[in-house]
Amino acid sequence: MGKKVAVVTGGTSGIGRATALALRDAGYTVYTISRHDCDAEGMLHLKADVTDEQAVGRAVGQVIAEQGKIDLLVNDAGFGISGAVEFTQTADAKRQFDTNFFGMVNFNHAVIPHMRTAGGGRIINISSVAASIPIPFQTYYSATKAAVNAYTLALANELRPFHIGVCAVQPGDIRTGFTAAREKTAEGDAIYGGRIGRSVARMERDEQRGMPPEAVGRFVARVARPKRCRPICTVGIGYRACCLLVKLLPRSVSQRLVGLLYSR
Repeated sequence: MGKKVAVVTGGTSGIGRATALALRDAGYTVYTISRHDCDAEGMLHLKADVTDEQAVGRAVGQVIAEQGKIDLLVNDAGFGISGAVEFTQTADAKRQFDTNFFGMVNFNHAVIPHMRTAGGGRIINISSVAASIPIPFQTYYSATKAAVNAYTLALANELRPFHIGVCAVQPGDIRTGFTAAREKTAEGDAIYGGRIGRSVARMERDEQRGMPPEAVGRFVARVARPKRCRPICTVGIGYRACCLLVKLLPRSVSQRLVGLLYSR
């Protein structure tokens, strides 16, 4: 049978890199995908922008030509923007969706036919706890991840007859370069009584106190193994409890709690 083949987008930094390394250590032949060159550390690297459908097609075609299959696809490529919706340019919001959502769509669109022909596979879309608990002043990021979850749930049912498992993994606060790379818009902070700055500062503080990306990488490697997977998986017992609490509480109450944390 040979080694299983995994493709990890956004695989050169943060959660993506940690996931790629965990899969390598689990015995996969791993291809990392990003816009930049990098040291693959026992893995294979392909340069591609997830928002470029032709580049995505070429990358997937190269993996198939070299390995003959793709057993696992992990969609992790993404970035964050923050700021008040009122002062966020629509073009920036669209760029957020182009990478975080449609970048995932592009890779799935290219990989699914090969998995279907092979009779199975696994697709893991990296989402966020912000999909279940939308964060004010990080509205568009939360919206992209909520879209990832809805897409994942629907796609899982579409692909079930072909033995292709699909799930979304929701990390919470993680210590990565994602925090420093966030594109922040402070415009309107005075109008909003300083709440934009306070909210983003709280988010960044929580992220830098969060779990290491290696914990998420190991979690994804475990999720990739079973024949069946839950459609939405949350990393960490504390975050699982928070997501459950939001489901159980009246929406008005959970909204008030989130507002107290991130919108005061």
